Amino acid sequence: MNTTPPALTPTTRALAWCLHLLVVGLLALAAGRAIADHRPQAGLIAATAVACAVLSAAGPVLPRVRGSRRAAAVWLAAVGAFWLVLLALSADAVWVAFPLYFLQLHLLSRRAGLAAVAVTAVVAVAGYATHQGSFSAAMALGPALGAAVAVAVVWGYQALYRESEQRRRLIEELTATRADLAGAQHAAGVLAERERLAREIHDTLAQGLSSIQLLLLAAARALPRKPENAARYVDQARQAAVDNLAEARRFVAALAPPALEGTTLAGALERLCTTTSTRHRLTARFHLTGEPVPLATAHEVALLRVAQSALANAVRHAEAATAEVTLSYLGDHVAVDIVDDGRGFDPDQLPATDPEAGGFGLAAMRARVHALGGILTVESAPGHGTALAAQLPVTPVPENQPEAHP
Repeated sequence: MNTTPPALTPTTRALAWCLHLLVVGLLALAAGRAIADHRPQAGLIAATAVACAVLSAAGPVLPRVRGSRRAAAVWLAAVGAFWLVLLALSADAVWVAFPLYFLQLHLLSRRAGLAAVAVTAVVAVAGYATHQGSFSAAMALGPALGAAVAVAVVWGYQALYRESEQRRRLIEELTATRADLAGAQHAAGVLAERERLAREIHDTLAQGLSSIQLLLLAAARALPRKPENAARYVDQARQAAVDNLAEARRFVAALAPPALEGTTLAGALERLCTTTSTRHRLTARFHLTGEPVPLATAHEVALLRVAQSALANAVRHAEAATAEVTLSYLGDHVAVDIVDDGRGFDPDQLPATDPEAGGFGLAAMRARVHALGGILTVESAPGHGTALAAQLPVTPVPENQPEAHP
């Protein structure tokens, strides 16, 4: 059970002070009337009223009364005792019962407060009737109505306070939930960005470094018998390193692929086929079908990356002799097909996350295409080559973006 009274807000603290001032005012009224009427016990009435007022005023500033419900009950009992003495001396003390109702209901528990109010009302009626020398229903009406009003007001306020506290807790929970959600979204964004960078690095820098490695290996094999061939391989490796450096700078600058700068997607794919044929033992041919339409940069990048990765796999893993790259504009869709005559593989048996086996490349291509609402299909069988197709929907180019290239 909670042993401390409800925490006071600025509003409730002001109301509590008003109640204490009301008690002091009513006590001053009782003392003043006794003195003004020259009653026989005016001095005792005034002294009792002053003592009760001092005790009442001391309640709000006493830490124990503010911090402990038990101490508050003791303080209320002391104030009530002085009030009883004053009520026995003067009928005017009956009006002090009204602010006492509110103090009792506020500082005591619900059951104890209701019992204290009932006892106070009965004592007030009995004391007033004693001073009047008779009893009538009208005498009980005032204290009873005052008690009923006090109970209704305090309980109504407590209900509003509980509802306010519930709303406050709900708001705090909502704020915490939003913070957790923001944290989860941030973490998801970080993971998505890591996956995107992993795909970018695999499809560009890793493939370029692999090409450089193969060219340097070919140059080493050509030495010393065919130095002119070795020099050509070294020159091609140097050019591949230049291209890779451009890709690395793009990562830093967060720009579009250098292969798309100043050209169209078709031009970039044709140049990719030419470069691949020049650097490796693979004849890559480019074909264009349909009427080209402007594409969003993200779509151009995705299709170019798919072609780069597929040709790199054809060189590194398939040992293909030829590859056909076809860019097709199909009305509301655009597609890139890469078909090679390599040794092929079983798509169902390929490890999904093995970068050495090419699995990461296929997973990266599929994730990249699916992220743009497209479809990636792979058809292959051991000894029968590989056919890879990436299809994306044609979306309108934003007005602030150039039509075919950044």
